[in-house]
Amino acid sequence: MRPLPAALRRLALPAIASPMFIVSNPKLVIEQCKAGVVGSMPALNARPAAQLDEWLHEIEEALAAHDRAHPDAPAAPYAINQIVHKSNDRLDHDMEVVVRRKVPIVITSLGARTDVNDAVHGYGGVVLHDIINNAFARKAIEKGADGLIAVAAGAGGHAGVKSPFALVQEIRQWFDGPVALSGSIATGGAILAAQAMGADFAYIGSAFIATHEARAAEAYKQMIVECTSDDIVYSNLFTGVHGNYLKPSIRAAGLDPENLPESDPSKMSFGSDRKAWKDIWGCGQGIAAVKEVAHAGELIARLKREYAQARARLGLGAEAVIAA
Repeated sequence: MRPLPAALRRLALPAIASPMFIVSNPKLVIEQCKAGVVGSMPALNARPAAQLDEWLHEIEEALAAHDRAHPDAPAAPYAINQIVHKSNDRLDHDMEVVVRRKVPIVITSLGARTDVNDAVHGYGGVVLHDIINNAFARKAIEKGADGLIAVAAGAGGHAGVKSPFALVQEIRQWFDGPVALSGSIATGGAILAAQAMGADFAYIGSAFIATHEARAAEAYKQMIVECTSDDIVYSNLFTGVHGNYLKPSIRAAGLDPENLPESDPSKMSFGSDRKAWKDIWGCGQGIAAVKEVAHAGELIARLKREYAQARARLGLGAEAVIAA
């Protein structure tokens, strides 16, 4: 395995918090980074567009203050997610802000573009591209991405259908760079399992919805606590791309989650239509591990304990291991 980029070595736990549309915000990102995992949010969560620069300034100031106060335990870097799809009419604006602010890590989704990767590399940033199969993974690396986020079956948001075992092993047959694995990861043991199968990091989203810092309705947070994988449906109706959604939220919107029609993928939109994500709540299959609404730092502390316990069960020692 090649050495990881410097930005991905400063983690207290081998985990990246996934960017969640509407839900992720500076408050959540800051607490994730302070606790030692990569915190992230979509650029499109900042509305109006001018707010993105304000939010990045807020994150950078808070993390710098943390590092001054805790020189022995510096914060992890943060990441911004860019939707690289023709429907995103803010991409050029948001990339200008990202480049000017020199965002350490950029997560690209729904399309791989050489010009976006080149812009990030121009200031020394790292690009991770999320993919749902091996073919898309190859295209992303060919276009200049530094690493991959393998979005396997059971992930929240726009999830794939591949088993994590199949997806990671296929990628590792030809790619030795950074890989994060997404899909139902909500415990420290699952983080270790992701590493055991060949990923460098776990990619965790849904568990962070049920945190006090998350910008989600209280009913949404409580639904995460109360539901299990049996309460999730996989559909492309709401955005044109298949994803996992909470059945109770679909019922509340007056729809039958067991009989949802198919959507036309050519009509998918990510630039301005927030209604689907506001009323229909996305989430991955790992939520049964979430037992209460907690602060993000408390959630990460639990993951650290469980990770250490999982390592100890296997006789590996308790410390987090991130390949250099």
